[in-house]
Amino acid sequence: MKKNMWIPLIGLILGVLIGLLLPVKIPVVYSKYMSVAVLAALDSVFGGLRASMEENFDNAIFLTGFFSNTMLAAFLAYIGDQLGVELYLAAVLVFGVRLFQNLAIIRRHLLKR
Repeated sequence: MKKNMWIPLIGLILGVLIGLLLPVKIPVVYSKYMSVAVLAALDSVFGGLRASMEENFDNAIFLTGFFSNTMLAAFLAYIGDQLGVELYLAAVLVFGVRLFQNLAIIRRHLLKR
């Protein structure tokens, strides 16, 4: 594995460990925002792993994608709340599909080795 591939993987592991060791109580009101933000962040991490395995990982693209996807997902959830529509479900669907696609590509890449 390339050196750059470890960046998103280490970030994911550290984030999970910090989350387990320092549990933060999120109010139910914000659960929609957190769900789409977490999915968007995971999508970016798995996209970064995939890009690294395909040897075209770019740190700037990863970081901007991570933050822009997370902010867009939270914004969609907010707009949906303002309109009285469960718009966050669209983000959950899109990021969920992308997450499973990236995971399938990573799995295939690992099995070919």
